[in-house]
Amino acid sequence: MSMLNNGSQAPDARGVLREQITAEVARHWKAYLAEGIVIMLLGLAAVVVPPLASIAVTLFLAWLFIVMGIAGIIFAFWARNAPGFWWSLISAVVAVIAGVVLLLRPIAGTLTLTIIVGAFLLVEGVTTIMYALEHRKSLSERWGWMVASGVCNLIIAAFIILGLPGSALWAIGLLVGIDLLFTGATLIGLAMSARKYAV
Repeated sequence: MSMLNNGSQAPDARGVLREQITAEVARHWKAYLAEGIVIMLLGLAAVVVPPLASIAVTLFLAWLFIVMGIAGIIFAFWARNAPGFWWSLISAVVAVIAGVVLLLRPIAGTLTLTIIVGAFLLVEGVTTIMYALEHRKSLSERWGWMVASGVCNLIIAAFIILGLPGSALWAIGLLVGIDLLFTGATLIGLAMSARKYAV
């Protein structure tokens, strides 16, 4: 009997949680809308001027490596009696060096990042297509969409890899810009749909 009660209460708890989230989004729909507009504008700027966006991403990663490395060095010395001290210290120092190199040579860093992104998209495209073909019976109609997604990844990877080193000027910035545009559009859509529930 208690098992039946627990089973019936679970959907109710999920429903209550969903209503709470909807109410919270509706209460702050203007903030979501403003955030979505700002993100879309940043995405548009990245798409219009991809070289600047590519360098900005590289510089951001450079500072991220430096901060992570410094934090790693501090924590390594803080826990210097713990096992793996030297490996932690070496890893942190390498992160700082990588960040400094990216800061001093952002163009070369952007080229390296572009090669990595191109290779990732190539591998992702191949594995997606192979997975879709291997599991097409269990995936039903979705396997065709997965193949199409994999082919798109391969096409983008081909543009990036075959266009090197010139593609390093636009690839990272353009991809980041497109992602920001979709993220901003999603937030705006969420805000507009939540607006009707606002009190």
